[in-house]
Amino acid sequence: MHRRTRRIRRAVPPCAVLAAASLTLFGCSSGEPTPARSARVASPHAAPQEAAGQSGQQGQDRSTSASHVPTLPDSRLTPATGSFTKQEKKYLSGRVPANMDPAAVLQLGQEACQRVQRTAAHDRDAAVGAVISGDIPGARDAIAQLCPDQAAVLHAAESGFPDGTKKRPAAGTYRALTPSASCTWRALDASGKKVASGGATGADGDAEATSGKKITARIPAGTRTFVSSGCYAWVR
Repeated sequence: MHRRTRRIRRAVPPCAVLAAASLTLFGCSSGEPTPARSARVASPHAAPQEAAGQSGQQGQDRSTSASHVPTLPDSRLTPATGSFTKQEKKYLSGRVPANMDPAAVLQLGQEACQRVQRTAAHDRDAAVGAVISGDIPGARDAIAQLCPDQAAVLHAAESGFPDGTKKRPAAGTYRALTPSASCTWRALDASGKKVASGGATGADGDAEATSGKKITARIPAGTRTFVSSGCYAWVR
């Protein structure tokens, strides 16, 4: 008797394609987000939740593909069925890797819009902070091209910067967005000397907020470095 061997080919689930696209387009973050911060930003399939945490990201849009990755020419940006709108094509231009389905890339942008919209509906500050910190990859480009109804969120994010270290910040008063109870900040001069500080529990220097209230930071002129922790993001 002869034994016949059957080979079973496993189909790649659609989620694996989207995961691969996300890695190709957005890259990897510099570190794993804390569970608290992950809960703060709404997913396209779940309601937004409150959270607190800090971000070491620089709030840059991570949606553009690496320069060495070949992309589809605009003439080939066509879906398997139907057609793309003018704005969708504009969003996809120069963004789709040569081996990717343009529709899958568009879906990632649409999901970014959904996350911004859902988060903003629950907590506008959290949505602005997520755009600033980069917790919603591709949000800046997605808002500009795919969901202009969220332009106000993008506009608010333009004046802010994420938690962590900010070099040569513009002098002025800033407000922490959805900070944690451990939010603290320091303003340093060119020699590294502290010129102002504050936080959620109150501190020396220029602190003017206490736990449970809005946290603001007055950055003096001449500040070379602004360092914060547990404050998530700042807006002017």
